[in-house]
Amino acid sequence: MSTQDDTILVINSGSSSLKFMLFKMATETMVVKGLVERIGTAQANLVYQRPDQPKLEKPVTANDHGEALSLVCGMLVDPEVGVLKSLAEVNAIGHRVLHCGEAYSDSVAVDEKVKAVIRDYIPLGPLHNPPNLQGILACEKVMPGVLNVAVIDTAFHQTMPKYAYLYALPKKYYEEDRIRKYGFHGTSHKFVTFATADFLGKPKDELNAVICHLGNGSSISAIKNGKVLDTSMGLTPLAGLVMGTRSGDLDPAVVIAMMRQGLSADEIDRILNKESGLKAINGIGSADMRDTISAANAGNEDAQNALQMFAHRVALYIGGYFTLVGGADAIVFTGGIGENSAYSRKLIIDRLAALGVELDEARNSVLRGKPGVISTDTSKVPAIVMPTNEELMIARDTYRILTSR
Repeated sequence: MSTQDDTILVINSGSSSLKFMLFKMATETMVVKGLVERIGTAQANLVYQRPDQPKLEKPVTANDHGEALSLVCGMLVDPEVGVLKSLAEVNAIGHRVLHCGEAYSDSVAVDEKVKAVIRDYIPLGPLHNPPNLQGILACEKVMPGVLNVAVIDTAFHQTMPKYAYLYALPKKYYEEDRIRKYGFHGTSHKFVTFATADFLGKPKDELNAVICHLGNGSSISAIKNGKVLDTSMGLTPLAGLVMGTRSGDLDPAVVIAMMRQGLSADEIDRILNKESGLKAINGIGSADMRDTISAANAGNEDAQNALQMFAHRVALYIGGYFTLVGGADAIVFTGGIGENSAYSRKLIIDRLAALGVELDEARNSVLRGKPGVISTDTSKVPAIVMPTNEELMIARDTYRILTSR
């Protein structure tokens, strides 16, 4: 059983889901994970998974996030499958929060001010901030008195200088409407930055790196002396790379052209976020990189072109960020594609010869989901695979704030 001073519950609240993990921080061990999905519907379902036990799954009644959390808590202390004697063993709760803009550059203990900031940024995070806040409120109700910590996705990127985050628009759009680059995937970029520094044996504040978080959603960050100098996502997670269903960078006039064709703002938003990217261009209508690679290998020319578009855009950002940080100590791959797709990594690294990056085909072909070098011993710049662990980063930040109080 966990002791009272080292048990952290991690909560990730979506619009109709509540994901959770419980960590023992003395050993940074995940002891249980799961989720309640389809909250608010007749099809609500609970999934509960201990590392040493079969996955449990059952239909439940969960009309809101509070009821979902109560179900989770009941499982955590269940005499047969639980991992806690009582909820009093949970010493703090870490919450994934999408957007707090410029208000916070680090994770923060939740109080009324923090909740007000989360509400204030709902216009910039309309899909995520409301359920993130609902998760916090549910925890305050179900487990009163327990410390809640907001681990904010935009916080790690707040070290960007003004010249990197401002858009070349009239100033009023920044000063009045807060339109600027914020960046996302910050919790992942933070974890991988720290893990890469440890892997290379460098102090965190001396690391220069290009971190490539590649998955269904993808972003790249330029790390200078352990801090974010620039990142590929912008006001929203739509900017930057070609992704599973997102377009990434495009000429702003494309949006104007679509409006002139009679499409509404909501229709354009849906197309660019949910109907674009690999799904739109690979000829098979799938957003999955694995399906795209399979189709390309089977001779599908659209899929082959989609892979080239993906790798071209990633290499473009890597080259620019490599220059901005003054030469990187490493090019780092993480995320579902970055950690597991040797094919995608090769397409990208083959474009980086001008930087002196040389791929070791044998290393690259066997490395999946674990830290390691995939470049040759003579490569001027190492290419590294570094698995991310956003939930553990949330737990670490939560524990750090807990123990500093």
